[in-house]
Amino acid sequence: MRKGIAALLALCAISSCGKSEEPTVPDQGQPVPSVPQNVKLHSATETSLTFQWDAVQGAASYKWKLTKDGSAAGEGTANTRNVTVSSLDQATTYGFSVCATGPGGTSAYSAVVEGTTKGTKPVPPDPSAAVLCVDAPLVITFDSAPTLGTSGLVQVFKADGTLVDKIDLADIAKVDVLSDGTMVPKGADADAGKIAINDDSPFHTFLDALHSSQYRIVHYTPLRVKGKTLEIKLHNEALSFGESYYVTVDASVAGKAVGKDDMPFTVKAAPSGATFKVAADGSGDFCTVQGALSYVSRYVKKDDAVTIEIGEGTYQELLFLRNKNNVTIKGASRDKSIIAYPNNDSYETGSGGSLSAKPSRGASIGKSGGRSVFLVESCDNLVLENLTIENTYSIPSHKGQAETIYFNSNYKLTVENCSLISWQDTFLCKGKVWVHNSLIAGHVDYIWGYPEACLFEDCEIRSRAGGYLIQARVPSVSNKGFVFLNCKLTAESGVKDGSMYLARSGGSTEYFDNVVFVNCTMGPVIAPTGWHTDKAPNPSTPTATSGWREYGSVDASGKAITGHNASGKVLTAAEAEPYSTRQSVLGW
Repeated sequence: MRKGIAALLALCAISSCGKSEEPTVPDQGQPVPSVPQNVKLHSATETSLTFQWDAVQGAASYKWKLTKDGSAAGEGTANTRNVTVSSLDQATTYGFSVCATGPGGTSAYSAVVEGTTKGTKPVPPDPSAAVLCVDAPLVITFDSAPTLGTSGLVQVFKADGTLVDKIDLADIAKVDVLSDGTMVPKGADADAGKIAINDDSPFHTFLDALHSSQYRIVHYTPLRVKGKTLEIKLHNEALSFGESYYVTVDASVAGKAVGKDDMPFTVKAAPSGATFKVAADGSGDFCTVQGALSYVSRYVKKDDAVTIEIGEGTYQELLFLRNKNNVTIKGASRDKSIIAYPNNDSYETGSGGSLSAKPSRGASIGKSGGRSVFLVESCDNLVLENLTIENTYSIPSHKGQAETIYFNSNYKLTVENCSLISWQDTFLCKGKVWVHNSLIAGHVDYIWGYPEACLFEDCEIRSRAGGYLIQARVPSVSNKGFVFLNCKLTAESGVKDGSMYLARSGGSTEYFDNVVFVNCTMGPVIAPTGWHTDKAPNPSTPTATSGWREYGSVDASGKAITGHNASGKVLTAAEAEPYSTRQSVLGW
């Protein structure tokens, strides 16, 4: 009889707290603990639930179990009269029950109590939805070429109805639409000195905030008509990886309404690794170069090396990279991977800068993103390779500063086998820069800046009209400044002979006009006097280590050039030696 009672008690313990438990023989001198009472949900977060109950006399511990949709979702042991269960799904209901264990045995489980985590339950992707890059344009097809209106909204929502981006057609009044569909700030006029966007301009939906550690405020083209399609470019980082969305478009936008169920789409999962592919057709990790730049600056450690491979095509966008080192941007080829967009000092004034916070709509932008195509801030060891960057701003008089790149970093930049094309101020830099086997084209001060040392080696320096090659603002008299080694100074067809000067000075004693040409071929476009002396350079009398200098200059036929004016110095072979290799100029 005694053995039968013991066996029955052991069987009860197994059935009440799970089949996986090894049977134990209770102390028959102790009572079995009672079932825990007043079990309730104490608190909830998006991923956890905390339950509590009244203490049970004689209980040494408690065992609990969790279910979801009738299936086991977890189990465990608690030594106190409460437990927090973590790693749960958002907005999900779970069932919880608990039993008490003591020397006398184990109680039955309590009645099931339900608890629901906070948050929004993810909406499963629509199996019919398109799968797009996080920065892909949305394309609507019409029966005939659409015409943009002046009112209405383009809105993008998460599948749960959360608004993530909006383009308001009322803001089209703030832009001019060029013949190719590109939208530029209204009211810009370089000839009249009128600036469309300055630091006090209000932020609106036809502006974008490019994110890379901080925000660069730029003009952009949110809507572009291409044949029978309307291409919608959302704002930078509007979408998130792996999320599902839908878009709505008011009929007044372009003559065709798009409803919630017409264009569902899902964004690809986040990429991984150290190489990221950009392809305009959506076959890569990103569709835009800025999409990749924003990603690596946000999700990759600052000093980890990454490569952004740009496929063939023309990428019509402005760019921003800040506070991310060891980035290589590599095109498929110099002539087929092209980044091109019109920008200019009358569109957005100044060389540009960034903000720590994105401005709200209607508020002052706070800081103009500037006139360059590509703004780089505080980045070390940036490499541009096998691509073209062109500032396509152009007016008949070619007035206005319009950089392709502003390297605003006192670190290292390498430009290998690239073309940088604009009119005025094409290339602006600081730090230590090596430009190799590349084309720089422009017509006024189209190479300028504040470098410690900037070496152009085996490059073509092409004048597009008469003007000045260089304006140096080198910080220290001992800095090597701009050095041209084995370069060819050429001109586009139709540019008048003798209309281009090697350099002109800004006329300030706060910086130095350190420029050196070593073994360069100077075409007939270069003025016979060489240096422009309307403002005296600093130093006004060049030395072997500062000011305007040259060595081994020849004309297109290989004949030695003599006769440049006395504002420049002809170096000896020994004096030219410190400017004759990359190692001697840059130290790397």
